[in-house]
Amino acid sequence: MNLHFIGIGGSAMHDLAIALQNKGYQISGSDNSIDGSSELVLEKHQLFPKESGWFPEKITTNLDAVILGMKAKTDNPELKRAQELGIKIYSFPEFMFELSRDKTRVVVAGSHGKTTLTAMVLHVMKYHGKEVDYMLETPVSGFENTLNLTEENDFIVIEGDESSASAIDRRPKFHLYQPNIALLSGIAREHIDDFSASGNYVEQFQIFINSIVNGGILVYNEEDEKLKELAEKTENPIRKHPYSSPEYHIEDDTFILDTPEGEMPLEFSRADNMNNLGGAKWICQHMGIDEDDFYEAIIDFQDAVKN
Repeated sequence: MNLHFIGIGGSAMHDLAIALQNKGYQISGSDNSIDGSSELVLEKHQLFPKESGWFPEKITTNLDAVILGMKAKTDNPELKRAQELGIKIYSFPEFMFELSRDKTRVVVAGSHGKTTLTAMVLHVMKYHGKEVDYMLETPVSGFENTLNLTEENDFIVIEGDESSASAIDRRPKFHLYQPNIALLSGIAREHIDDFSASGNYVEQFQIFINSIVNGGILVYNEEDEKLKELAEKTENPIRKHPYSSPEYHIEDDTFILDTPEGEMPLEFSRADNMNNLGGAKWICQHMGIDEDDFYEAIIDFQDAVKN
């Protein structure tokens, strides 16, 4: 398959381009600005564009499809050329769905905490030697890439962002993944106000819940009243598992989880990670990790986001 990436310098975009090249795809790409870390990785894989900018002559009928990154605007000359030629145009999340159709898609979403929650799940899986595919919106500690794609792994864990899929597809990214297992961490009031100019923010989460495949699973934070209301009123035939913060206390600035087996000190630095732990535990259990094994792995989890 011959693919061209418009905006190949994005962190997720360049990781996807490299992963597909490693699978035998023919890859090209353009960008008008690529940071140093992305440049080094693209150069290593001989995918760094020879010139900065957009070049419509790169878009030909030899292409099977174009992957459109968020950096590209509606007037991008390469995008306009692809539209003129009738070439199939995918947003990043659209193409991720196509690649994961035959996998069990685990999508972690919400106004806050989704990067940490996704990182917690991946940390536990890695600790126990469970190989899974994944896609992160943000680089996290302990993982070299934001994306891992294989043929053999059954699960793919996706951080589901609510920003627009692309300049020509204003749907939130997380509407496109059709999860088998979904987690929602909450709906932030400040995001509701920010979103009001372009639509109903809360409604986007109802749409997401309804996009879960029939018979799928929704894990949701029942401490969030608005989210709890959405989960309870959906008519989508799915299983629902509410979660909340576990019992814990703090001693000498150390978060200590109260478990049936006794006290367990954690390396958390923020109280909101206790709530995140409650959601991550449910997701890991649905992925085959029992409670004791989850606690064994999570004990040394630290803040996820890289500096």
